[in-house]
Amino acid sequence: MSLKTLPGKILVSLLLGLAVILALSLLSDLRAVMRDLRDFTWSLLPLILGLTLVNYLMRGLKWDFFLRRLRCGQGVSGFDSGLIFTSGMVMAVTPGKLGEVFKSYLLKRINGTAVIRSAPIVLAERLTDGLAMLLLMGLGLTLFPPARPVFVLLLVATLAGIVIVQQRPLANALLDFSARLPLGNKLAPRLRTVYESTRELLDWRVLVVATAISLVSWGCECIAFYLVLVGLGVEATPLLLLQAVFIFAASTLFGLVSLLPGGLGVSEVSSVGLLVALVNISAAAATSATVLIRFTTLWFGVLLGACALVWFGRRYAADPATEGTLESANVS
Repeated sequence: MSLKTLPGKILVSLLLGLAVILALSLLSDLRAVMRDLRDFTWSLLPLILGLTLVNYLMRGLKWDFFLRRLRCGQGVSGFDSGLIFTSGMVMAVTPGKLGEVFKSYLLKRINGTAVIRSAPIVLAERLTDGLAMLLLMGLGLTLFPPARPVFVLLLVATLAGIVIVQQRPLANALLDFSARLPLGNKLAPRLRTVYESTRELLDWRVLVVATAISLVSWGCECIAFYLVLVGLGVEATPLLLLQAVFIFAASTLFGLVSLLPGGLGVSEVSSVGLLVALVNISAAAATSATVLIRFTTLWFGVLLGACALVWFGRRYAADPATEGTLESANVS
């Protein structure tokens, strides 16, 4: 996938997102949705966006923490690290595997770090975000008992995966076996590099720090969702805050595990459904809340990412001889 086609890919995802929102609006009550958006307390918007920015700032610090932990930050200033992270947000709605290694590709432009060396940071970011979402979701499990089996399954699977990665003898045996397979001699060294980076990032002490950062960052967006509901006229109560935390965490987590770009469709539908079931508001009001929170979080991040990517491109212009597709980038 060429970087030159990136704007087109983002446009396709934007159209898909708009289609999801339009479908939800039509299924509920388009007029009522438009009325809710018109009557929204727009004076809350700066605070909502401010909480979203805190989330991005904290996650940027986590990216930098992982980067320094792997000793891949040579020659990368704090500003450049933040620029790489923010640029990567543009990939949240881009389909395919490009988004998985995009930040590593940008890092390679700055200091030559092999993509395969830093790419496991993406896995660690997603894992700690998922753990934080599970913990936030767990705060409100009493509100929606049917979610308990899913919560337990995801939590057990996540912890089991971490434990397995930490078992070096097992990993070495699997890597030795892969070396004996066809093309194994070429793949095994790269797989070993990926494993060593992943294992270092999934050390329990590192995980505790990174997950704590994720809890604070995503907690800010949960509060932003609460403010969206208040802005739509829902009574501000401690129960509403707990409901907002649970619904936002659960819908975001469902979108995360769906592996769809930005969780498009899955996050929106689960958010509307949970709002109707738990907060006891109309489908139109639930759709309005979902539209507002998605535009002030996901799409706001994509916009910031696009601006940062333009800035990065001007700051670190690629050599025309090496520019091209990410798939052809040297990852070794």
